Amino acid sequence: MAASMNRLRADVLKTARAMNRTGLNQGTSGNVSVRCDKALLITPSGLAYDICQPDDIVMLRMNGNVEGGRKPSSEWQLHRDIYRSFPDASAILHAHPPWCTTLACLDREIPAFHYMIAVAGGDSIRCAEYALFGTEQLACNVNQALKGRSACLMSHHGMICFADNLEKVLELAIEVENLAKVYCRILHLGKPSLLSREQMNEVLDRFKEYRQPDVC
Repeated sequence: MAASMNRLRADVLKTARAMNRTGLNQGTSGNVSVRCDKALLITPSGLAYDICQPDDIVMLRMNGNVEGGRKPSSEWQLHRDIYRSFPDASAILHAHPPWCTTLACLDREIPAFHYMIAVAGGDSIRCAEYALFGTEQLACNVNQALKGRSACLMSHHGMICFADNLEKVLELAIEVENLAKVYCRILHLGKPSLLSREQMNEVLDRFKEYRQPDVC
């Protein structure tokens, strides 16, 4: 059990460093977590990932109790409430990638301009209404935007997504940021044509066929 916990802590830190290395995030502003039994492991508050060690990753119980000497990310409630609301969420990544944040500051969702929008589970990537960071209201707004989705933008803030594991959540975040980048470029040229709901439903069905089974 201890060895498994140590490995999970190391994987959370590895994902957080990759988040910054790939340009999804800068400094200590983003956060990463993974579900762990009836608790979660989350990156600490205000500690640069380059100097962070696996032991600095914070264990947080679902009731908000913290184990260890470090403070959890200020967005711990956001993570905790997503795990409570979405049983299929096993890993969460929140970041301030430039293209997602650009759209979020315009309160724009990402519509079905490309079929890969379906990677987030629906025919759009919504933008959650603004609320102060680290608050219960922000967690509530994000949960609303994530209904039927696995990713959303956060008004005047950034983006957040969840997946089956840390590797997949990083891949999803990178894909959402790429979609935001292309969409922003299209808006410079004009108004994009959009795929219909029926067309997107066909894509979502096809995505289910392509999903690989988990390997034990």
